[in-house]
Amino acid sequence: MKAGWLVCGDPLSGRRVDPAFAGEAAAVRQAGGAVSLLDHDALLAGDVGAALARVPRGSGPYWYRGWMIPVRRYEEVARGMEERGCSLLTGADAYRTAHELPGWYGEFTALTPRSVWRECPPGGPPRGAGLDALVRPLRDGPAVVKDFVKSRKHEWHEACFVPELRDTAALSAVVDRFFALQEDSLAGGLVVREFEHFVPGGEARVWWVDGEAVLVTAHPDSPEDAPEPDLAAVRPAVRALGCRWVTTDLALRGDGEWRVVEVGDGQVSGLPEGADARVLFEALGAAVSSGGSHPPSR
Repeated sequence: MKAGWLVCGDPLSGRRVDPAFAGEAAAVRQAGGAVSLLDHDALLAGDVGAALARVPRGSGPYWYRGWMIPVRRYEEVARGMEERGCSLLTGADAYRTAHELPGWYGEFTALTPRSVWRECPPGGPPRGAGLDALVRPLRDGPAVVKDFVKSRKHEWHEACFVPELRDTAALSAVVDRFFALQEDSLAGGLVVREFEHFVPGGEARVWWVDGEAVLVTAHPDSPEDAPEPDLAAVRPAVRALGCRWVTTDLALRGDGEWRVVEVGDGQVSGLPEGADARVLFEALGAAVSSGGSHPPSR
């Protein structure tokens, strides 16, 4: 059995791959995979039928590769694929687990900055006593603010970094600004994480397939850096997570310990410029052909 690849189409021409993923689609085809196109704009607009119109019916299992999809929209894609006699190799539950911090945090608690979170809608951040209660389990000192998926690190002092967590006014100002900038793109709610100091040199992004690290790249934000992280402590957590294709972003803390900055669903994690994706797509193709269905347990 071979997997197909559901790749975002070019919004200017639905008959070709989005230019951002054209190189990867070529690597998929070179590895023997077939590519079908997803209309990402139609999906976000709620028209799943139009989004999947170019997927042949009964064409088997698929990996998705493209832009991030909100969890509820991904659930709609999974149902839409089933209605077409197809399937996604990463189900909706697995996508949520790897894509949103509350899903993966439990397995990585000892490896990642201490965090708290609360579900809340766009425009509805916790304030006052509610915000104080949320962050009480965190230690005094600096912290960062994000939603279940992303931060606004490019607005670092405005909507991400809090110099002192117990400065309630400063924390509230950052949270409020973060919500104002995220607007309807807010994913899940609010996350507050203890800030840790990492050494210069960038982050490493590790690509895992069925619990094995098949590719280590730079992070897309620092493609010129190529750290070589120690994966011994991370591997058991990835396997325990139980998701087939995930990424972990690792950075070296000042005390010499490699820390997990983020976990992500591999389908929507970005490859840095210059990365050779062939080994990754070959591993994904081989995992399906061999009949594997889940990472090995610890």
